[in-house]
Amino acid sequence: MISLLIVDDDAFIRESLKMLLAMDQDVEVVGTASHGFEAMELMQAGLQANVILMDIRMPVCDGVEGTKEIKKHFPDTRVLMLTTFDDDEFIIQALQNGASGYLLKNIAPDRIIQGIKTVHDGDMLIHPDIARKLTTFLRPIEPILQPTSDRSNSDRWIRYGLTKAEMSIVSNISEGLSNKEIAQKLFLSEGTVKNYITDILSKLELRDRTQIAILYLKHPNG
Repeated sequence: MISLLIVDDDAFIRESLKMLLAMDQDVEVVGTASHGFEAMELMQAGLQANVILMDIRMPVCDGVEGTKEIKKHFPDTRVLMLTTFDDDEFIIQALQNGASGYLLKNIAPDRIIQGIKTVHDGDMLIHPDIARKLTTFLRPIEPILQPTSDRSNSDRWIRYGLTKAEMSIVSNISEGLSNKEIAQKLFLSEGTVKNYITDILSKLELRDRTQIAILYLKHPNG
């Protein structure tokens, strides 16, 4: 069961989302909040939410700052940004602060539900265009990207210990595919895909799927 906290400054939107999501048997709305600080207070008071659906633009504490604080104290909680604004700057800041992706409010209700389930399962919801823009900001991964003059492009990837199978996983992550979609495409189980991703993160000394995608999009050949 997915325990969900809805955070939005618009009371009508909060209640509408609560009613909508209550229709799905896999989602339980355990609380609502009007801004990031209120969400943080609820979590600190003992509210058990494993996914937070967070608006980006809110008074008092917006979704960017709210995500930062929640991920600092509750790192295992997934945060999915929900916004009416296709605002690259805010989206990038939210992703930098640990958000698992974003959705626009004008999408179909079933896609909101699917997005919640996707991030709950550990996948990212991030468009490749946003991933490319993130490469400007994520400097900590630069040391492993330095080219070597005496190796071919494919060798540069292999020298990090990645197998051909793992490189296939990396490529598919960069295309925005979920674990389920990768598993179907490569005829693997979802569990096997998750194990591959864990090994890839360890070998490349990266934090999450977003950085894997960014690494590949910035240096697809090594």
